[in-house]
Amino acid sequence: MKSPSLPLPPGSTIGILGGGQLGRMTAMAAKAMGYQVLCLDPTPASPCGQVCDGQVIGSLSDPAAAFALARQADLVIYEFENIAAEVIRALEEHHHVPQGSRILAIAQNRILEKGHLVAHGFPVAPYRVVHAEEDLTAAVAEVGLPAVLKSATGGYDGKGQLVMRDDNGLSAGLAMVARGGSWVVEEFIELVQEVSVIIARRASGESRIFPLAENSHRENVLSATIVPARVSPQVEQKALAHALGIANSLDLVGILAVEMFVTARGVIVNELAPRPHNSGHFSLGACYTSQFEQFVRAVAGLPLGSTDLLYPALMVNILGRDMDSVRENWATLQRAGQVHLYGKSGAPEERRKMGHLLMRTTDPEGAKSWVEGVLRRSIV
Repeated sequence: MKSPSLPLPPGSTIGILGGGQLGRMTAMAAKAMGYQVLCLDPTPASPCGQVCDGQVIGSLSDPAAAFALARQADLVIYEFENIAAEVIRALEEHHHVPQGSRILAIAQNRILEKGHLVAHGFPVAPYRVVHAEEDLTAAVAEVGLPAVLKSATGGYDGKGQLVMRDDNGLSAGLAMVARGGSWVVEEFIELVQEVSVIIARRASGESRIFPLAENSHRENVLSATIVPARVSPQVEQKALAHALGIANSLDLVGILAVEMFVTARGVIVNELAPRPHNSGHFSLGACYTSQFEQFVRAVAGLPLGSTDLLYPALMVNILGRDMDSVRENWATLQRAGQVHLYGKSGAPEERRKMGHLLMRTTDPEGAKSWVEGVLRRSIV
């Protein structure tokens, strides 16, 4: 495999596997830096494709489509982790894929992910691996109820997850496991807060960490992010240290989101995502360098930018159910902050992420209440 000359000079072409909003905002950052951008997605005029120089129409699970993209690009990146690691492994034998397949394979599988974290000394919720119904019964006997059952692969925004609070919940869990596949059972831990860290790292080992974000979810979808997170200096220091250590343990090239729980026991690691992350959208406006520009810098071999927070902020996801309110209050929302819409077509599903609102505020609770009034729904 012949790697391109790094740092990648302007005029070079970056290929993006995936056509969603994360690819869209990455492409916009890359275009601003003078790069040509292509993407692969099965949907014509995908959110990313709308802002690219071209789009390959094809399945993300089709190696032929991935190679068709790669042949036109100087380097290839992926914008989300639901791409078969086998496709990336095949690509990286012949093309430059800076993120690589190893980190993707680990992040795609909760068993591998938790095994990696434990092996490198990072705290996780007590868990057991489940392959069959009898494994689940034994696991619950050890970790107790309530417990959380999670599919080993394919889970996203709460899909493939079940909180088992009692025997009825255990029965529902047994029915899920009976359908096949591998699973993880975690001890249910009461949370004080949910936080996340976005970290960028180059192949040279240079890394930059974004400010700690405080997150709230509704119906298993990220609803709002507050920066800076309202935590103690000790919690912040521990979370940032975990993120840096994890990035180094994975030899990260690109960008990584580390989701963590603040508990009475301390800070524990929940999940990893080796790509830009919803909870990092605040950086697109509230930081000197956005997570998307930083992603491009990292894979292109450029010095990383400053991650200084320019102002305290609240980021709120705009969902499909919000679009009527957004249209009715368009000018009002624009006065309040920055509205980013992702160019998704068709009738929006209620929980589908259609955009986000970024507000500069030193009163996040007051800002949340204001947004709830405009969107006519609770956001926490």
